[in-house]
Amino acid sequence: MAELSREQIESALKQVQDKYLETDLVSANQVKDIRIDGSRVVVDIELGYAASGYHDELRSVVEQALRGVGGVDAVEVNVGCKVLTHAVQKSLKPMSGIKNIIAVASGKGGVGKSTTAVNLALGMAAEGARVGILDADIYGPSQPRMLGIKDKPESKDGKHMEPLERHGVQAMSIGFLIDEDTPMIWRGPMVTQALEQLINETNWQDLDYLIIDLPPGTGDIQLTLSQKIPVSGSVIVTTPQDIALLDARKGLRMFEKVEVPVLGIIENMSIHICSKCGHEEYIFGQGGAENMSEEYGVDLLGALPLDIRIREQADGGEPTVIADPDGRITEIYREIARRTGARLAEQARDYSSKFPNIVIQNN
Repeated sequence: MAELSREQIESALKQVQDKYLETDLVSANQVKDIRIDGSRVVVDIELGYAASGYHDELRSVVEQALRGVGGVDAVEVNVGCKVLTHAVQKSLKPMSGIKNIIAVASGKGGVGKSTTAVNLALGMAAEGARVGILDADIYGPSQPRMLGIKDKPESKDGKHMEPLERHGVQAMSIGFLIDEDTPMIWRGPMVTQALEQLINETNWQDLDYLIIDLPPGTGDIQLTLSQKIPVSGSVIVTTPQDIALLDARKGLRMFEKVEVPVLGIIENMSIHICSKCGHEEYIFGQGGAENMSEEYGVDLLGALPLDIRIREQADGGEPTVIADPDGRITEIYREIARRTGARLAEQARDYSSKFPNIVIQNN
């Protein structure tokens, strides 16, 4: 019997698609090693995004494909992930301690952006990533309440603040530094300076993703973000209604103008399912985000229902991904987290750290 070859194994792996990247494993450069010992084959697969909830399914599909190769009697498939640093705006470089920054924006208030942002962060953490969340809404911070954090950050060196952590996610917010009912009566320059301090003077610890929960609109905070903070990608949150989509389009266009890739759109409050009778109704309209994604050529990352539990759990400091880890809504959030990570994994990588520093000395 002829010996198994690497080409045979690679040919079989080319028939297996990563369902989130929508390309085969070999083309996606996810096959890191192939070892052949007689009729036994061991394959190491490394995803470029956190997706622990997908590992078993992918492993099963790969095993099935390899067992179809003539001469293969035993198969071992190892699936892991390694999140890389991706390119940011041309004038900026990635920050120390943070591989990738993802901005979550809405354009319009009241569409559930902050709730979506915190559940996205928690979903990414549940998928195996090291995640942080920055509450960039200086006037109306909501992440302290949603994460159930009442402590104030400490400083070990007198210069940097240590992020607070809950549910496995590092967090920073102006809300940690002031009383909950204290209004921030600040002009624009003070607000933008506060945002820069919150991100630059926090001792973020080896994050794969930092989620920035932006305030509504396209004003000072968003401008500061695009000019001074290295962002790898953005996500737009909207509801299906026309008035929300109008503002969501403005947010999307803003990121296009500042050369920040839009990873996709999340449709919140997509459908209401009555908790008493199960009747389904599209209260805010139907198909708005899908039409927008087709219009602008960006992905629809997922659609979430209008469900009272999402609001109750976030208000109680235990967002849905934590409060109901095995529930259907959490499954949607984690699916969105995987799709967001996959879209980012397709973006250009950052190679700035690979280039040597050139120093000219006059001796």
